[in-house]
Amino acid sequence: MTPMRWRCRERIIDLGHPVVMGVLNVTPDSFSDGGRYLNLPAAFDRAARLVEEGAAIIDVGGESTRPGSLPVDAQQQIERVAPLIETIRARLNVAVSVDTSEPEVMRAAVEAGACIVNDVKALRLPGALAYAAAAGVGVCLMHMRGEPRTMQDEPRYENLVGEVAQFLKSERQRCIVGGIAPDAIALDPGIGFGKRLEHNLQLLRELPTFTALGAPLLVGVSRKGFIGRVLGREVHERLYGGLGLAALAVVHGARIVRTHDVAPTLDAIRMVDAVMQGMNG
Repeated sequence: MTPMRWRCRERIIDLGHPVVMGVLNVTPDSFSDGGRYLNLPAAFDRAARLVEEGAAIIDVGGESTRPGSLPVDAQQQIERVAPLIETIRARLNVAVSVDTSEPEVMRAAVEAGACIVNDVKALRLPGALAYAAAAGVGVCLMHMRGEPRTMQDEPRYENLVGEVAQFLKSERQRCIVGGIAPDAIALDPGIGFGKRLEHNLQLLRELPTFTALGAPLLVGVSRKGFIGRVLGREVHERLYGGLGLAALAVVHGARIVRTHDVAPTLDAIRMVDAVMQGMNG
């Protein structure tokens, strides 16, 4: 049975009801909001707004992982995220996640006050798993085929859902063997990361396969390109499509929804949750 809490250092995040993770990119090139929050006052104001709108977690990233993006060295990521995380933790009562794959960035972020590592590479870089285990952070392990720069270059699967599920299952077990507590691990099927349109739609149809893996499921679909391809919408016209998918994800068992649009997403998933709680009661 999927645990209804997520252990993240000193915080226990209650997942009895689904929660929202608000996106805060301090990068010049993120696909949706790149460059908007590069200075600390603007970034902190955005964090405060996300908390006011109901975010349970703020996910701070200093490196874009959009398709085609180039790597950012660890020191530059640290310079972008650490001062912001420290300010958030000093002034806001919210769990902070760092969106990184680099162990050095993880360490700096945790020392600044982060309690979650959200890693698109599932703690596979050397030293990442060992650090996360030693720090006692909550972790989110994501499936991604390839690297952000090349992941959309004709991704192919023999058995999409089976391959993604097996990857997440094996990476979760690797982390447990490596010293991370089972209730500190969340899983993310990586919608939009090395997947074509039909892959993303299939993963969303078959989310119950991933909720059955024994860890809370995180889903991020906010403003993604496949929504634009289905609806013919530009990045900032994809809210309603994203809300539909967030609601669908919660129906299928997702407990954490990652989004740029916290308030409307929270309304949508709260309504779905109210219906689902009634059915389960």
